[in-house]
Amino acid sequence: MSVHLNPDTCLACSGCVVHCPVAEATPAFLGPRMIGPAFERFRLLGIVEDASLHYCANCKNCEISCPQNVPVATINMLARLEQCRKTPPSLRDWIVAHGELLARTTKYVPASLRNWALGLSLTRLILDGIGIAKQCPMPSFAKEPFRDHIQRIDQAQGKVVAFFPGCYTNYYDPQTGFDLVWVLNQAGYRVLVPKDFVCCGIPLISGGFKDDALANATQNAKVVAELTKASIPVITTCPSCRLMLTRELAAFFPTVTKTYGNPNVIDAMDFLARLIASSELALSPNPPTLSALYHAPCHLRAQGEGLPGFDLLRYFPSLSITNLNAGCCGISGSYGFKKEKYAIGQTIGSALFHAVKSSPVSVVASECGTCRLQIAGATGKTCLHPITLVRTLLEGNGVA
Repeated sequence: MSVHLNPDTCLACSGCVVHCPVAEATPAFLGPRMIGPAFERFRLLGIVEDASLHYCANCKNCEISCPQNVPVATINMLARLEQCRKTPPSLRDWIVAHGELLARTTKYVPASLRNWALGLSLTRLILDGIGIAKQCPMPSFAKEPFRDHIQRIDQAQGKVVAFFPGCYTNYYDPQTGFDLVWVLNQAGYRVLVPKDFVCCGIPLISGGFKDDALANATQNAKVVAELTKASIPVITTCPSCRLMLTRELAAFFPTVTKTYGNPNVIDAMDFLARLIASSELALSPNPPTLSALYHAPCHLRAQGEGLPGFDLLRYFPSLSITNLNAGCCGISGSYGFKKEKYAIGQTIGSALFHAVKSSPVSVVASECGTCRLQIAGATGKTCLHPITLVRTLLEGNGVA
């Protein structure tokens, strides 16, 4: 189903190694060049996979830095899928990769009960025993999934836009979705949230579950194709979801994109910036004066389209926004939850944590849900999606 990516454009310049946060944090990882393009030649000869492949976090910093545009991390993920085909992943890897399935099957258990159970020391010890670090911050389930609640909200009748919420917004942080809907309603848009959308598949790819990722890719691509045919734009607030849908899908499942086309999914922050530029979305005449720090997720930077969330916030003169530019947070999706990688993730994120703690500003904005979880857990500061700040500035209220 997948394509073979030619590694021969690699110049062996080692720029990817210099910018790899994992290689800097631990000598156990041979580095993106050796495990990616260099070892790919050995894979073609049928030589057994190198053991350090599993240390690749798929953060894409290698691809961001590569002067030849070699898809190093994607090569690694394709190799991981092949490795997991031969040696099935562990129970731990199944759990962290299938977060959406677990959340969906337990949705009728009250969120308060699920969160209480996950917070028990005994539960954390059991999870630690199967490989989920007991020290890692755990997201709390929302009282109700975003997609269920949004069906009951009265919205503006007019132009329509479809929203791909992603797993984190849907199950853990529905407020981000509500804030987006509110802002779009102010511009005269009604937000459609198709129930047929499923997890984008990037956790499944990272975990090695190719068949499950293929099923999700097929379903999502079909829904996006139908919406596109109906001239309904599709947006998302999650950089990782957009990366998977718009770029990774073609490499992992070319038959899906051949059938349905490459999904056209727009960054929601870029979409809102266009609305402001065209005066469809009016700024508040008396916005509050706020200060915030901004962290750019790795999967956002990997798309090579700038920092739309940061640029959107700069439209508001009453907001003092500072780009931290302090590197990866270290969680990389599910990577930092894994027991053997937790310390690596903390080491990777240490510069970022120091920058946040050293600042007198108490609010950090970032598009990635797990980045926000990691930063909040390490620093104790409030972490919000940029859209929440946008709503605050449009409503004229302060951040609690």
